[in-house]
Amino acid sequence: MTKKIAVINDLSGFGRCSLTAAISVTAAMGVQPCPLPTAILSAQTGYPHYYFDSYTDKMPLIRSEWEKMGVHFDGITTGFLADERQVRQIRMFLDSFLTDGTFLLVDPVLGGDGKPHGLFTEGLLLKMKELCAQADLITPNLTELCLLTGAGYGEICAIANLPLRLEVISELARSLLGARLKEVLVTGIRFTDADGAAMLGNLIVTEKEHSLLSFPCVGGSYSGTGDLFAACIAAGRARGDALADSVRLAGEFLCQALADTIKEQVPRNDGVNYEKYLSMLAPASESPCSGSDTHISPASSS
Repeated sequence: MTKKIAVINDLSGFGRCSLTAAISVTAAMGVQPCPLPTAILSAQTGYPHYYFDSYTDKMPLIRSEWEKMGVHFDGITTGFLADERQVRQIRMFLDSFLTDGTFLLVDPVLGGDGKPHGLFTEGLLLKMKELCAQADLITPNLTELCLLTGAGYGEICAIANLPLRLEVISELARSLLGARLKEVLVTGIRFTDADGAAMLGNLIVTEKEHSLLSFPCVGGSYSGTGDLFAACIAAGRARGDALADSVRLAGEFLCQALADTIKEQVPRNDGVNYEKYLSMLAPASESPCSGSDTHISPASSS
């Protein structure tokens, strides 16, 4: 039977992000996306103006109807949340649908480039920490990891020695691990390799080790790349792929999409030209864009 993922995120008309991104990627990977909107927006919040309609009061109505249907999800993912009240709605959703055979992936959307997003509050941060503790896997970028742990973003970025910086990041990630949360995937770690090339790393952290999977840094920051990445990871887990394999696939997919986006000079708020590369995500697909893996044990990073 086709695997199913409940995708809890906002729906933005423009910006190629959130549910628009997650639905297409999840379906392309052979997994059924079941969207639960947290908000409806005319365009993502990076645009100069947009219409915003919170779905907080409607989320329990959808949950109730799904309960009546007796549905089962192989996975549940969460993304952008409009306010801290929505965390309570998600926890009620988990009470209904998070079973022994269901994984929970939380993408703690709190900010980027060292700054919290415009709807960030301390109350939302507190609730997001509680939600992360219930997850099997979380996918914070470096900014979000710092917000979740109280670390200084600038101080970490200033560590010139890459193995030392990765060790510091991995220890911050390990501080979030608990009874259920066993893996943290820290995304968007920028560094320069031995040849002077700009790279973008993704750090898989478990209790005993961490592994860096890196790809060429193509262009700047674009709307929706985090949502596309998280959707690849979630759908990969639903279909039984190893986490490292899903990270490689997501990196190759975004590498191609970003290169095309830069070629076409697409504005950052419009997102990336990923649609034509969705075929890469099918189980038998291959890509000419390859990344590099660095497996690092705590002993070798000190």
